[in-house]
Amino acid sequence: MAAAQRGDAASYHRLLSAVAPWLRRYFVRRLPPAMVDDAVQDTLVALHEKRHTYDPSRPFGAWLAAIAKYKWIDALRALRARPTETLDDAIAVADHGDGVVSASSLERLLMMLRPAQSDAIRLVKIQGFSVEEAAQATGQSVSLVKVNIHRGLRRLISLLRTGADAD
Repeated sequence: MAAAQRGDAASYHRLLSAVAPWLRRYFVRRLPPAMVDDAVQDTLVALHEKRHTYDPSRPFGAWLAAIAKYKWIDALRALRARPTETLDDAIAVADHGDGVVSASSLERLLMMLRPAQSDAIRLVKIQGFSVEEAAQATGQSVSLVKVNIHRGLRRLISLLRTGADAD
């Protein structure tokens, strides 16, 4: 810091680079995660603005810790001043009924297919496996997995069309 006060820009840059991780550790233990980066930046700005007050005959760590402590107190005051929203006991929860019905309908349709076809469709189209991974999991060849997916999807389309015609 003494070199930085004399105008040594490289020393000042090294100082700020060394101080920032220490400040982060200091604030991580004392503030909510969302406030840590702001507190570090506020402290670095304060250090920059008050660098002329540093006395080189005194320990730099204590001087920095005092600035960090005051910025921590400022952050706590800001946290207390923020209005909080009270939670209502009747929090609205999304209705998952359509998802349950869709999953149930899909499962019934897949049960109408041959097991090799439904397994291939479940693995590749629903669970996101690659064709190669599905082949390893089912013991089928890669080309047979592709054929089973194609034929199974074609059969599902046929089932849905005949079901729609019946309605």
